Amino acid sequence: MYFALPKEYRETPADQLKDRITAAREKLGKKLMILTHHYQRIEVVGFGDHVGDSYGLSKIAASQKQAEIIVFCGVHFMAESADILTADHQMVYLPNPLAGCPMADMAEMSDVMEAWETLQPFGGAEKIMPISYMNTAAGLKAFTGKHGGLICTSSNAAAALEYGLSRREKVFFFPDENLGYNTGLKYGLTPEEMVIWDFKKDGGGLTEDQLEKAKIILWKGHCHVHTNFTAAHIRQMREEYPGIKVIVHPECPPEVVQAADANGSTKFIVEFCQDAEPGSTIAIGTEINLINRMAHEHPDKTILELSGQTCPVCANMYRTTLNDLAYCLENHEDIKPIKVAEPTRSDALLALEKMLEIT
Repeated sequence: MYFALPKEYRETPADQLKDRITAAREKLGKKLMILTHHYQRIEVVGFGDHVGDSYGLSKIAASQKQAEIIVFCGVHFMAESADILTADHQMVYLPNPLAGCPMADMAEMSDVMEAWETLQPFGGAEKIMPISYMNTAAGLKAFTGKHGGLICTSSNAAAALEYGLSRREKVFFFPDENLGYNTGLKYGLTPEEMVIWDFKKDGGGLTEDQLEKAKIILWKGHCHVHTNFTAAHIRQMREEYPGIKVIVHPECPPEVVQAADANGSTKFIVEFCQDAEPGSTIAIGTEINLINRMAHEHPDKTILELSGQTCPVCANMYRTTLNDLAYCLENHEDIKPIKVAEPTRSDALLALEKMLEIT
């Protein structure tokens, strides 16, 4: 996809951009709603009508009836989900259409369909429930809904796994292996009951015996931001800051999650920082923009990035700038909205609505 912001917007100073965004918001009034993900730049978050994680923003998008123009400051799969969950007269816009997700790209539809065909002798949809992480394209959400599964986020992954395993013998979880594995451990499964499907290998690189015994079949995918963190980072932080609390996202490797004091979604991390006692020292293993914003919002606490050196930035979340937001608001009538076509939309809606129902 090619996208070039007009020169006028590229060269406008930040103060003028903020004034133009404010003026555009006032002009559009209640017709407009701006959703911003926690990982957005702090200056973009400042213009959000609602700030949250992918689950929270999905709930908001589904509940809004008045807003005709929804501007989603996030990445492509989030805007797709918002379009699926909203009415036909509501238009969803992504300020920077190049904002994608490498993890979502790790689960190509052709690879998932090939895996699903291989799993048919082990019960197919009668015994295996697909659970798709929110970080997937609309086509995979549709696949999930079509086969009786549901979507999950890091906020409700445990509830989704409980839903799946209470109704079928196995769960096919994609695309983040770490979230699936960490959730499985929390559920009480053993490592032997969780296997990783490597889509680059024949039969996922698994034996029939492994697939028979497995309760969760995990797709080999990951978040490049959260896999930067290591257990060694936690040990070093504890040495340098006695009494420090370490909180990480469940997309981190299992050994990191197990060594931390707490783990949870971006919403959980935000609330952890809010609830911590003044004077607390907290190291966070997640995207840098959220960490920086927590440090800015809680000057009475010392909030640090866990690794101390990697600067874990999500480049795609970072794509969206004030320049993009100003252009989108002032030119929305000339911009192509995010639209998910039928029958993909209806099938994906089944899985997303089930996600909202379980929590």
